[in-house]
Order: sequence, then structure tokens, then C-alpha cells
Amino acid sequence: MAESPKYSVSDFIAVANHALDYTFPDCVVYGEVANFNVNQNRWIFFDLKDQESVISCFMVASSLRTPIENGMKIAIQATPKIFNRSGRFTLTIKQYALIGEGNIKKAYELLKAKLTKEGLFDPARKRSIPANLERIGVISSTQAAGYADFIKIINARWGGLEIRVANTKVQGLGAADQVIRALEFFNQENKVQIIAIIRGGGSKEDLACFDDEKLVRAIAASKIPVITGIGHEIDTSLADLAADVVASTPSNTAEMLSKDKKLEIANLYRLLSRVKLQIERSLDTPKLEAKRNLLRAKQQIVNQILRELNQLKSTQKVIENLNPETILKKGYAILKGELKLDSEISLETLDSEISARIIQIKSKERKIHD
Repeated sequence: MAESPKYSVSDFIAVANHALDYTFPDCVVYGEVANFNVNQNRWIFFDLKDQESVISCFMVASSLRTPIENGMKIAIQATPKIFNRSGRFTLTIKQYALIGEGNIKKAYELLKAKLTKEGLFDPARKRSIPANLERIGVISSTQAAGYADFIKIINARWGGLEIRVANTKVQGLGAADQVIRALEFFNQENKVQIIAIIRGGGSKEDLACFDDEKLVRAIAASKIPVITGIGHEIDTSLADLAADVVASTPSNTAEMLSKDKKLEIANLYRLLSRVKLQIERSLDTPKLEAKRNLLRAKQQIVNQILRELNQLKSTQKVIENLNPETILKKGYAILKGELKLDSEISLETLDSEISARIIQIKSKERKIHD
């Protein structure tokens, strides 16, 4: 019989860990949280159990992305390891996800209250969609139906936009980290005007990655405005609360980021009609003014002619009154000759001319009227 290998305690643990690394480099384990404990705000210890067994778990506090409490069911991605000092067999957690809508909702409310208190969702922090969009960054799974809907609608509404896509997971373990890296990439590259994070509908567990604390903080810290279109209209993730603009769905995101081609054409036609009308009015105004000036000039000439005619009639009447024939028609006579005794004179009436001799000249007294 072959002799069994002999090890010191340290060597045995080292060999066992090497075997575990080789056999289980990575594993996912499901269970219920018990004995949850945070040590010195740096280390987290808890037990993961089912009805028959229990195993110890360990993670660094910075990896706590959504709140965990005793009784919650979670799935962990971890590496098995035996710790040297304690000799305890432990799962070292890389990442985790909550299981069950009740657990997800509870963690959601806890984290929402924490981040709200910090002012992370303050409306004053929100930025609007930039005007005249030309370059859009999209974070999504290019295999997802939500992404296909987004591209279809945005191309149908308004062409010519540059879409830069970061293909990531949008559910499950690791999805939040991939979305964070995509956000960091777009911010570092700084070539897009807005970042759209889109994902179609799904269960609470499918959408739970968008309630990840690090992801929510990354959205709030983005230098480039972020719009989210996650799930259906009834779904509101913490990522939505942190985003600058929230759309109800990926399709609605496309509508908010693009102009409606048909509507823009109709608006253009209305604008052209208004411009045409203004031009016509501007051209008609001088014509109307000239016409009015001409009418005023004509009226002034007519008025002047009427004044001249009235003056002429007055002058004509004076001349007519001074006409000798007019005087004769009134019964007067015109005397011609030298007024002295024994002088011959002639008298002209309307119908005859009379010759006479002056035999007497008598002065006439003038009456003075008071």
C-alpha cells in the first residue's frame, strides 16, 4: 500500500487551496443570508445556507453594491478558499445578485433612501438633452430587442445621427460593472453629446443590475448627460432616478433623442408659408403707399382747381359788374362830353344814343348820414 502524503498544516492548506483554484476557479452558489456582519467598515462576513447546509462567505465592504440583510436570498459568484489562520472554509465573493422580488424591492428602498439623503437624485443636478444632437453614445446589448427598437425608430425619424455603441450585458452578474466601464469609456473619449442606457422589459431580477450603487453613482458623476430607457413605463430603477433624463422605454428614448421627420417637414412648410406671406406683404406695402400718395396728390390738384375756379368766378362777377352794358341794363345812362354851359353832350342808354346841349348846371347837395 502506497504511503499517504504528509503535510504541515500550512502546506496542506496551500495544497488544498491550489486544488480548489484548479477545480473551482469560479462558482455561483445560491442561498439565504444569515449572521450578516460588517467588520471595521472594511470586511463583510455572513453565512449562506439552505435547509440542510451552511457555508461561510467573505467580501470586502467596497463590493457591497446593493443592501444585504439577514433572510435575503442571493446568488454569489465566488472562489472557495481555506483561510490559514482560522482554517475555515470560506467563499470569497466577487459579485452577487439578490433573488426574489421581495428582497430586490427591500434593497431598492434601503439604497434609495440612502442616496436620496445624499442628494444624488436632486432635480437641480439634472441636465437637459443638448440641442442639435449629432453624436449619441448608446450602452446596451446589441442582441436585445430593446436595442433593435431604438435603432429602428431613430433611423426612421431622423437620419444622419452618429451612434456609437458600447455592447454590454444588461442583466445578471457582471452587467453593472460592464455598464460602468462603458460610461467611463464614453466620458474619457468625450466624443458624444449624450449617453443613452437602454434595456427592454423584464422581471425585477432581470432589471436589478440597474439598482447597483456603483452604477447609480457613476451615472450621477458622468460629465456627459445621461438618458435612461430601462424596462417598461411602470419600471423605475435607481439608475433612472440618477439620470439627467428618463424615458419610459428604449423606443421612447429614440423618440426623445431624434426629431420627427414628417413633423419637421410640416413645420418647414408652415415656416415657408409665413415667410412667403411676409415677403408678399413687404412688396405690397410700397405699392399701397404709392397708391395712397397718388390719390392724395390727385385730391390736392382737384382742390386747387376748385379754389382757382371759385376765384375766377369772383373775378368774373366783379368784371361783369363793371361792364357799362350791365350798368345800362339797370336803367342808367352814360354821359359823354364836357360839363359846361352851352356845351353839346351825348347820352347813351341801353337802346339809344341822345344828343343834348347844357343849358344849366346846378350843384347838388350831398346828404350826410349819421
